[in-house]
Amino acid sequence: MKKGTLLALIGLFMLAAVLPQPVSADAVTGETVVTLGADLTPAQEQSVRQEFGVDANVESIEVGIEDIQQYLHGKSSTTSGSAGGDNKAYSSAKITLTDSGNGINVQANNVTQVTEQMYANALLTAGVQDADVQVTSPKPVTGTAALTGIMMAFEKAADQQISQEQRQVANEEMKQTSQLGQKIGDKEKAAQFMTQVKDEIANKQPKSEEEVRDIIVNVAGDLNINLNDQDIQNITQVMFQFSQLNIDWDSLGNQLEKLKGSLGELAQSEEAQGFFDKILAWLSDLFSSLKSS
Repeated sequence: MKKGTLLALIGLFMLAAVLPQPVSADAVTGETVVTLGADLTPAQEQSVRQEFGVDANVESIEVGIEDIQQYLHGKSSTTSGSAGGDNKAYSSAKITLTDSGNGINVQANNVTQVTEQMYANALLTAGVQDADVQVTSPKPVTGTAALTGIMMAFEKAADQQISQEQRQVANEEMKQTSQLGQKIGDKEKAAQFMTQVKDEIANKQPKSEEEVRDIIVNVAGDLNINLNDQDIQNITQVMFQFSQLNIDWDSLGNQLEKLKGSLGELAQSEEAQGFFDKILAWLSDLFSSLKSS
């Protein structure tokens, strides 16, 4: 081997040694972290652990209202309603990292304003991919506080930092989607709207706030969602911030396709359930008429 070639190879090996190496998905697959609301009683905490199917040996993080404010905004303060309207943190979550390509799968219990798809959407914005997530509370909560716990758990499980900007955009996105769901009276449709908007942004990669606004207006029209000027302004602001994040758009697009697929399966299951409900109602009417004849 020539001396110049040998020196070049040595240089490449030295460069590879100092460059940051990507973390293999297999290295963390199956890693589980639990977050527990700081205001849970000991009995409630035990009940939550049982629901998650974990014991005290599984790594856990206690999350309170001040932790949420510190994590999202870098400061400690309490915000009324952030954990269900009474300034208490009951929301708890479990995250388990899965194989690459599995997508985000969320199950939620006792959450009143945030759907599973809303969580999944916001987590994708935060850079969380390929994970099984479970959210619960011993009492009904809005669910907005749980997102912070999930992000904190992901950072611990994957040994990966979520940027402050991504945290804030993900949190604001979920709040806007939740508010839209309440306004139109259809939380699932609101989640579908946000998924489609993000998919369009991933495909078109708009460069200006006006281009993002056009996407939002067009998707709202496609889904027959009536947005006023304030709605459009609020959603445009957070979605433009989303469009400016340092995101692997191809990877995000693949994850969004999986999310849209789960939304489609949900719609089909609801349609099928509606069909069977009609059949059962028809049979009930038939039996009632036979009895009376």
